[in-house]
Amino acid sequence: NMKLTSSVFANNGEIPSEFTCDGDDISPHLSISDVPKNAKSLALIMDDPDATVGIFIHWVVWNIPPDTKEIKKGEEPRGVQGMTSSRRQGYGGPCPPSGTHRYFFKLYALDAELNLPEGSTKHDLENAMQSHIIAQAQLMGTYKRS
Repeated sequence: NMKLTSSVFANNGEIPSEFTCDGDDISPHLSISDVPKNAKSLALIMDDPDATVGIFIHWVVWNIPPDTKEIKKGEEPRGVQGMTSSRRQGYGGPCPPSGTHRYFFKLYALDAELNLPEGSTKHDLENAMQSHIIAQAQLMGTYKRS
């Protein structure tokens, strides 16, 4: 039962503005626990299914070492960075044009390291890890611009 939690917002809670386009737009602190012993790597995807353009991708990282216990506030995890919907690599915080949006941080434990080039998309990552997922955890936060 792998877990993904944050010290700055509760599951289903509001993401503080510091971690959004209205603040410093830095990644929130994330804690990872109970990773399966046979995991060879971790992958992290953050997306917003409430975007008007369809699912908006905010963060894509893979080949994160399986012994990673936390991702510190404002830092990128060790690993390979993928491309976001903003056409850049690295974390891009919530910035909904209107209303309250949900942001899903999805963590996957994989039985392999992935041979995917830097800058690959969420779609590429999902295809590559399809038969390699041995556990997953999710953390959801919400944000509404004032």
